[in-house]
Order: sequence, then structure tokens, then C-alpha cells
Amino acid sequence: MRRLASRFPLYLNLIRWDRPAGWLLLLWPTLSALWLAARGFPGWHLVLVFTLGTVLMRSAGCCINDVADRDFDRHVKRTAGRPVTTGAVSVREALLLGAALALCAFGLVLTTNATTIVWSFAALAVTLAYPYAKRFVSMPQAVLGLAFSFGIPMAFSAVLGSDAVSPRAIAASVPPLAWLLLLGNLFWVLAYDTEYAMVDRDDDLRLGMKTSAITLGLWDVPVVMASYLVYLAIWALALVLYGVSAICYIAFIPALAQVLWHYRLIKGRSRDGCFQAFRLNHWLGFTVFAGIAVSYALP
Repeated sequence: MRRLASRFPLYLNLIRWDRPAGWLLLLWPTLSALWLAARGFPGWHLVLVFTLGTVLMRSAGCCINDVADRDFDRHVKRTAGRPVTTGAVSVREALLLGAALALCAFGLVLTTNATTIVWSFAALAVTLAYPYAKRFVSMPQAVLGLAFSFGIPMAFSAVLGSDAVSPRAIAASVPPLAWLLLLGNLFWVLAYDTEYAMVDRDDDLRLGMKTSAITLGLWDVPVVMASYLVYLAIWALALVLYGVSAICYIAFIPALAQVLWHYRLIKGRSRDGCFQAFRLNHWLGFTVFAGIAVSYALP
């Protein structure tokens, strides 16, 4: 126990406990989906399951990512001090911690229903695939987008699904609206993770890594801005089709203002500006969620 206590700060560093922006980016679209599926407050059980599950799976993903990238991270200034990269935490320790966190998240999923449990295996597969996509896919942010968006269909399944596990029941647990929201969220992830990739572009070029910032070249800023707009347009369309109260759309005004602020931060392509833009993104997700939650809270 004493040894575990002494290593606890290293484990917190490994899962980025001091950087909540990562799990907040996962949380807001997931909670938005929960509110939409339930047409209002979904109950504390599901809120806690998906909030804690988001934190746990993001933390597990950090463990897997740092193991996969340990030989590259030591050559990047921003990541050179990560515990696995420096050897402060062994590969075995990181994998065991990641597995324990994922199992805890799965335990939460077990309290929902069978269709959600089935969908959780697909979410896990995408999570495991992403760290290695950077070696083979020119736009690995698309894979991350799928991983960071899978809370949406799972949220709908948790509300609308059942304990039947037939293919028809599994498919019916996630309506077309959820897939439309997932598509829109993919563009948001592409936007903010391209900003993130712009921070390390010089290092990634030297190491031969594949990122959207490298693939897009001088089109990076225009594509980021277009992706933000497509994200908001698709979500606005989905909310219209779902019949959400018009009050919700007021939130899109400050959301668009944040997009303009992001342009000011990234247009010069400075490391600090791009990193600040990435770290501020969770406020955009919160703004959209707040609009949805308020629209159902008001009569």
C-alpha cells in the first residue's frame, strides 16, 4: 500500500488528471445525447454512469495512447516528460492501470441494458484502434472523432434500448437522429484535434507521424473553421428535426462567437495560440449542451 501511495501522483499524471479538458470534450456531447434521448433530464443514474464512464474511459485511453506513443513522445517537447516516456511508469503498469479503468467503466455499463453493453464493445474497439491510426491513416483525427463520439449512440441506447440482444433490437436502440449527431460531432473533433495537431506539426513531420495538420498543409485553418460550422449546422438540423424548443437555438449565437474567437487564436498558427484554442473547446460543447438542457427545463 505504501508503494502504491507513493506512485499515485505518477498515475494521476499518466491519466492527465490535471487536464480535464480531454474528458469534458467527451462529456458534453454525451450528456446532450442523454437529454435528447430522454427529452429532458434522464435521471441521476444515467447521468452518473455516463459522467463517470467518460472520465474512466478517457483515462484508460491516455494509458493506451502513452504506451503506443512512448518511442515518439520522447522526441516531442510537449510530451517528453510523460511518465511512460521517461520510464517513471512501466509499460506493464500503464497497461494494467488502463485495463482496470476500462473494467470499472464496463461495470458502470452493466447497470444499463443489454443493447448498451453490446455497443460498448464497439466503442472499446475504436478506442484501442486510435493510438495506432497515426501510423497508417493520413487523417487519424477521423478515427479519434469516432471514438470521441461513440458516447452519443450509447446514450440513446441506454435510454431507448432494452435487454433484447437481437440485431433488430440493437439497431433499433439507436435512432437515425443519434447517427446524425455523431456525424456532426465528428466534424467538431476534426476541428479541435487539428488545432491540437498544429501544436506539434514540426515534431510530427520530423518523426514521420500522420496528422490532419500535416495532411491539410496551408488548408488547415480553413478546414478547421469549416468543420466548426458544419458541426453546428448538423446539430442545429438534428435539433430541428427532433422538434427541440426554439429556446435551444439561442445557444448557437455564443457558440458561433466562440468559433470566431478560435479563428483569431489559430490564424497565425502559433503553438501557444493553437494549444489555447484546443483547451477552450470544451466551452463550445458546454454551450450547446446548456442550450439543450435549458430548452427542456423551461415550460
